[in-house]
Amino acid sequence: MTSREENELLTQVGPGTPMGELMRRYWQPAGLVEELAARAPVPTRLLGEDLVLFRDDQGRPGLLGIHCSHRGADLSYGRIEDGGLRCIYHGWLYDARGRCLEQPGEPAGSTFQEKIQHPAYPCIEKAGVIFAYLGPGAPPLLPAYEFLEAPEGQHGSSKVFQDSNYLQGNEGNLDPSHLSFLHRLAVDDTEAGIRQFLNGQYTSPHIETETTDFGVRIYAVRPGGVDKNYVRVTNFVLPNFAAVAGHRDGYSVNWHVPIDDEHHWRFGISFHRSAGPARWQSAIPGAGQADRTEGYYLVRNKANRYQQDREEMKAKSFIGMGANFVVHDTCATEGPGNIQDRTEEHLGYTDGGIMASRKVLLDAIRDVQEGHDPPHVIRDPSQNHLEHLFVRNDVLLPSDVDWHNYWEKEPRELVDTADLAAAGGRRRLAE
Repeated sequence: MTSREENELLTQVGPGTPMGELMRRYWQPAGLVEELAARAPVPTRLLGEDLVLFRDDQGRPGLLGIHCSHRGADLSYGRIEDGGLRCIYHGWLYDARGRCLEQPGEPAGSTFQEKIQHPAYPCIEKAGVIFAYLGPGAPPLLPAYEFLEAPEGQHGSSKVFQDSNYLQGNEGNLDPSHLSFLHRLAVDDTEAGIRQFLNGQYTSPHIETETTDFGVRIYAVRPGGVDKNYVRVTNFVLPNFAAVAGHRDGYSVNWHVPIDDEHHWRFGISFHRSAGPARWQSAIPGAGQADRTEGYYLVRNKANRYQQDREEMKAKSFIGMGANFVVHDTCATEGPGNIQDRTEEHLGYTDGGIMASRKVLLDAIRDVQEGHDPPHVIRDPSQNHLEHLFVRNDVLLPSDVDWHNYWEKEPRELVDTADLAAAGGRRRLAE
């Protein structure tokens, strides 16, 4: 059982809190590139800090404290010009590094601007996302994740608002058994349908976890027919995202970025090893305009009970909330309230990944408190190779193949749709 003290350590993310300090040692998604397409500054809130995201007139992204260092005016109303962001109250101009370039109201020859260092955080653009480092000192390297380094056309990114603490959102990714229930849809004979069938047919997978240099690897193994194992691998990556199976030649990343203690953004990055936007668009959380409103809010939400349809539950889906898995997850993870009281939960066998990830997080907090870099903070370019992190997962393997690190020996997926179809026959929900 998680103690009240541990729950507070894991969920409080503001400046000066132990988890907040841990989060700030890593690059975090701050916004989407598409949000700056109109060249207007975007007010945002991350890790309990009010900020403004902008792109200057040279195309460089910046993330600044939202309140002008002069008299606190809101810089999100500012003008993009002259190499930075100009406050509309008195014309103070800031560049992306937080330097005050101009103070038009000061007398000629004044050096007052040189005394101003406005809160500013370095930014990097990758895969349609603007990442920011909000921590102290020199930023570490942005990890060379496969999904960030892939060429254009092999990934897509979006985000949706989540009315809960980041941790319960991320822990929803680390629980492979919920696939047998929450995401169960009526199956067909497609490969996706066959996988749906296996998840629904075998509700108690064999689960193992292993601690790694990046976090935790979670194995879920179900029967997959005669002499076959259906293997799914999920990676928890410090401090707040998971890579989960989602498509045959890639995976999805769910990155849960705290807005504050009670709300977060779920950034979704869908990655395919083969090119073509059509391959990933349908898998991006909230990519369909019908699924979200302006401002990246889900149409199906707590206020309208996620538009649950009891008729749909009879034959089409287990929970009656359509086919968007993000909606399913949101309902489940918002249900415990904005900050789940983990002293009241009762974890079982299927929660091994959750227990392992909490331990890794608590150990990492202690590293920071002792003045050390936590795990998976990379500063040496020679160590920035992460081939072992993401794998070709959600596959059917011969039973004589060791599913521990099988991807190191077999680069191709071993999915046999015919064998999958034979693995117990078809069974619709209504039956």
